[in-house]
Amino acid sequence: MHRLIVVLGPTASGKSTLGVKLAKRFHGIVISADSRQVYRGLNIGTGKITRPEMRGVPHYLLDVAAPGGQYTADRYVRDVKKVLQNTPPATPVFLIGGSPFYIDALTKPGSYSPVPPNPALRRRLDKLSTARLITMLRRLNPERLKNIDTANRRRLIRAIEIATNHTPLPEGGRAYLSGRQAGGVGAPRARRGAGVVALPVLHILKLGITIPKPRLHKNIDRRVDQRLRGGMVAEVRRLHRQGLSWRRLDAFGLEYRFLSRYLRSQATKKEAVVQLKSAIRDFAKRQMTWWKRDTEIHWVTPTQATPLVRRFLQSQ
Repeated sequence: MHRLIVVLGPTASGKSTLGVKLAKRFHGIVISADSRQVYRGLNIGTGKITRPEMRGVPHYLLDVAAPGGQYTADRYVRDVKKVLQNTPPATPVFLIGGSPFYIDALTKPGSYSPVPPNPALRRRLDKLSTARLITMLRRLNPERLKNIDTANRRRLIRAIEIATNHTPLPEGGRAYLSGRQAGGVGAPRARRGAGVVALPVLHILKLGITIPKPRLHKNIDRRVDQRLRGGMVAEVRRLHRQGLSWRRLDAFGLEYRFLSRYLRSQATKKEAVVQLKSAIRDFAKRQMTWWKRDTEIHWVTPTQATPLVRRFLQSQ
């Protein structure tokens, strides 16, 4: 039976540093729970951990997908299952990241949908305005709308795709599905063969990093400035030259969205940075809104984490 210690918290709260410290101390491994760090080449903008920062701790699910493709929550769960199957049960597994959907997919069975892509539906939805997509998702699944990046059309379309569960929409994209048909309890089943992945039995401890809001905002601003000095603009430019469209870069959100707008002369660099810092603060707020509903999370300071993990591991 695997022991899973989740280290979560808003962006720039120090999750990676604490998680690696704990994994090093208790001889564990780390599985990333970051929906952008799975992509190769998205390094500076995502704050992907470097080899020296890993401190010799094995890390998994970094750089496992091409940035031009789509990495789904279903694939993520399947990849985590493979890691667990190759990890001795006595080895503590530290799940570190700030992607709530990935974390819930692992720790709350049935919380994600294995609905496969529907290219025809996606083409129809892609013709609609972002405002129309938001209206549709509000009607289909208002809870999902509360925690989604509404500027990210790709995620809006995927959320609608899951909510409709391949039920054809009437002409014009209007949806008349009931609450039970909107992806909640009692929703129609996905098509045959698309079942939710069965993970090994897990003992789970969830640790959330608590940090005062003023300090978090300072961390966000400082980190953006550090990444800019570290070549973040050059990274976005390189990704575009390697074949990623501006639209795809925009879909990655945050750093890639606002810096690609600067590189397209849609904003000055100063404007892009100001907008980016504000967007990251909003993202951190959405993360906390999601996690506040989870009563299983122990909110701690970094110094309080070690004794909790020790007691958890000794109790198994």
